[in-house]
Amino acid sequence: MDFWRLTEDRIREAYKNGEFENLPGFGKPLPEDELANIPEDLRMAYRIMRNAGFSPEEASVKKELMTIEDLIRKSENEIDQDSLRKQLNEKMLKYNELLSKRRVKTNSSVFKNYEQKIEKKFLK
Repeated sequence: MDFWRLTEDRIREAYKNGEFENLPGFGKPLPEDELANIPEDLRMAYRIMRNAGFSPEEASVKKELMTIEDLIRKSENEIDQDSLRKQLNEKMLKYNELLSKRRVKTNSSVFKNYEQKIEKKFLK
């Protein structure tokens, strides 16, 4: 007997025995899908990311971090670089806060130093 037939038989048997009659939410409309405004071909990916704890806010802060880092690299004015570094530190704190809500351990300062050393080696 294959799996699908066994599953269908058990569902029919449970339905006959009235096991579906007193379920929570019985007779009420299903809640609206919060991803209804996302194109159908992307919904599964969004669900997977959401179930993994990923948030759109986290992605936008990460994008801002990368933008500020690029501006620091391209800036030749020391005053602008200092201002951008302050913004970078603020965004990094926000990003780490978002990660800590997901209980992700961060050690970004060590990683940043390591990342900068790698970049210097490759950019020589």
